[in-house]
Amino acid sequence: MTYSTMITLVGGFTALLMTADLHAGPIDASRHPHPEKLQMVHEAEHSVDHAWEVYHRAALGGTVASPDLQAQIEHHLHEARTLVTQAQEAADRGDTGKVERLVGEIKIHTAQAIAGSKEQKK
Repeated sequence: MTYSTMITLVGGFTALLMTADLHAGPIDASRHPHPEKLQMVHEAEHSVDHAWEVYHRAALGGTVASPDLQAQIEHHLHEARTLVTQAQEAADRGDTGKVERLVGEIKIHTAQAIAGSKEQKK
């Protein structure tokens, strides 16, 4: 099995597993000490969910441009998920500056993942 075939299979399997129960649901920010920051993080989490959905459609449809691009997209998506967790922790602490910075980074990663997912094979 070649390296690129293995990456494609692993990526496809990862994409399949990531679809299960990882979508941001509704939140009740009224009890949170910093509801506006929690809402920012929640919206960023929805953008990550959307980026995963775009990627899954491309990966399952076989339209991702290359195995290298697929690996880059997955890196951006995993990084975005990690940053969401960090942003949630910062929101819980009331660290406004860190929440805003992390949400900005999440937006960059999701935009790059979506753009890569939409790049067609040549």
